[in-house]
Amino acid sequence: MRLRTSRLVQSHSPPPNFKHHVNEQCRLSDRMSRRLIRTYQLYSRTSGKHVQVLGNKKVNAMGDDGAVHAKLVVETDTFGSRIRIKGAKTGYYICMNNTGKLIGKRKGRGKDCIFTEIVLENNYTALQNAKYEGWYMAFTRKGRPRKASRTKQHQREAHFMKRQPKGHLLGDTQPFDVLPLPVVPFHPRRTKHTHHHSSGAH
Repeated sequence: MRLRTSRLVQSHSPPPNFKHHVNEQCRLSDRMSRRLIRTYQLYSRTSGKHVQVLGNKKVNAMGDDGAVHAKLVVETDTFGSRIRIKGAKTGYYICMNNTGKLIGKRKGRGKDCIFTEIVLENNYTALQNAKYEGWYMAFTRKGRPRKASRTKQHQREAHFMKRQPKGHLLGDTQPFDVLPLPVVPFHPRRTKHTHHHSSGAH
């Protein structure tokens, strides 16, 4: 009788909730998913300058190569091509309001501050707003923001190229080029010294 009772208890025990386990794992992976952070400039095809985020929350494409406000911090998810862009100097995120105007915001969590990178056939990149589908970041020849409701993906005004800040690569590699140099004359002296002692021993 005891054996039968234990079998009955085991048969009535609830099965594991795999759906709940999967949902919890998804939530955990969402919270723990790494965000890739890159630093570069966005070169505007029309203005010939770089996108910059100013302290007054204005965004334009009038920045010179290596300018302080033209240095951008780009946060991207591990999966997909959706990014958030903020000025390295000001900390303001580039966002888009419901009239298609580009503005800077301190917090860039909303979809209006998220852009989808679209790599074009001409190797330029278009940035489509995640909230307002079909609206792109764009600038005129004078570097002024163009109203997003009038933009199209094929327009030159919406084409950008990623570039490293001026002198970025030189600053990173210079220490590694200089450090090994003093070691070179050290070995010949050591060799002569060793040879002198070896000849004196004989």
